[in-house]
Amino acid sequence: MSDTDYGKSLSAAVAEYETLGAERRAIDERLGQLAQTIGTLSRLLGLEPTVPLGLTDGCRLVLRGGLPMTPVEVRDRLQAIGVDLTIYINELAAIHTVLKRLNEAKEIRIVPQASGKHAYLWERPAAPGALGPAIAQFMRGRRPRK
Repeated sequence: MSDTDYGKSLSAAVAEYETLGAERRAIDERLGQLAQTIGTLSRLLGLEPTVPLGLTDGCRLVLRGGLPMTPVEVRDRLQAIGVDLTIYINELAAIHTVLKRLNEAKEIRIVPQASGKHAYLWERPAAPGALGPAIAQFMRGRRPRK
C-alpha cells in the first residue's frame, strides 16, 4: 500500500468514527428520553420499578433530556419518574452534591440563568480522544511533524 492508500483509509476510518460517535450521542439522548417516559408512565399506572434507581443515575437520566434544569427541577423530575427521595434528610442538598460531582466529572455543565441561579445541562461526550493532534493535522491536509 502507498501513503496515499493509507491516507484514504485513515480518512475513511476517522469519518466513520465521527459518524458512529454522533449516532451514539443521539441514541443516548433518545434512551434518556424514553427512560423518563417509561418511568413517568409506570408511576402513573401505579407500577413499581423493578430496579431501583440511585440518585446519581437518576440525575444523569433526567439531565439527558437535553434541557437545562435547576436542582429543584431535577428533584421534581426525579420524583415524577419514581425515584425515592424520602431516604434523604435534605433531598435538595443531596441533589446539589450529585450535580456538583457530575459537573466536576464533566458529565454536565453549569448554565447561568438570568435569575442568577444555576441550571445544569447534560454535556455530550467530547470528541473522541483517540484522534490525537497528529491525526487532526493529517485530516487538515498537513503532514504531522516527526
